[in-house]
Amino acid sequence: MRLRGKVALVAGATRGAGRGIAVELSAAGATVYVTGRSTRGHPSEYARPETIEETAELVSALGGKGIAVQVDHLISEDVRKLVDRIRAEQGRLDILINDIWGGEKLFEWNKPVWQHNLENGLRMLRLAIDTHLITAHHALPLLIERPGGLLVEVTDGTSEYNADHYRLSPFYDLAKVSVTRMAWAHAQDLAPHGATSISLTPGWLRSEMMLEAFGVTEDNWRDATAKVPHFAISETPRFVGRAVAALAADPDRSGWNGQSLSSGSLAQVYGFTDLDGSRPDAWRYVPEVQDAGKPADVTGYR
Repeated sequence: MRLRGKVALVAGATRGAGRGIAVELSAAGATVYVTGRSTRGHPSEYARPETIEETAELVSALGGKGIAVQVDHLISEDVRKLVDRIRAEQGRLDILINDIWGGEKLFEWNKPVWQHNLENGLRMLRLAIDTHLITAHHALPLLIERPGGLLVEVTDGTSEYNADHYRLSPFYDLAKVSVTRMAWAHAQDLAPHGATSISLTPGWLRSEMMLEAFGVTEDNWRDATAKVPHFAISETPRFVGRAVAALAADPDRSGWNGQSLSSGSLAQVYGFTDLDGSRPDAWRYVPEVQDAGKPADVTGYR
């Protein structure tokens, strides 16, 4: 396995992209710490069925080792204890995935700042930005102890797309653009230590919440294209997971340092496919989809 002996932390792995990334890193042989707030018996305010224990079990079932740790990444001391635990148990950290989000129930589409709920908007920024900085602060010192570390900041939209497309709310727009810039900033600090930082976006993600919003499951997701034909360009969370696994296994990954990447674009480079053998590249078509009048945003439910 390409990542045997490597240790990864997927921060925000309860569901969606984080879960897909954790599963694919494990399939490549990595030991994966999966964190989030939702555990069996103690769900977060999402009040959803997915838990970090479930993610860890999926990780272990594919040949890796999944270790579930309940962490609120807004609490600095909890993140510090998490990293101390990884150091004590593994003595290393090779891959850090910052996928903490939690804003699906906080954003309001097509609302200017004076109409958007202020409390929800500010909490969304804390969940999307502060959590990533807190986690990087505590985890990167361990990651840079060995050359070759990889930091992936997961966001929504490429830098090229977000530069001239309004993401339908000032709060959501700022959250997603900020994470991309954060990855670029970390790249400047990590390069002297032989580590790589990139921002990565999935395409139109068929997350648990997105499937639910469309009234379908992964088994019959194509039924949703009867109402929204453009859903055909969507992808599973495992696709972005395969993008991360490919990057982590690439000995020349430092060439990507500081860049904004997407699952679809990396599939063209590394040759991986989604679970059904397809190779979707949603961000190639998103402008056309929006011009055709698709409502709302294509990747709101990560």
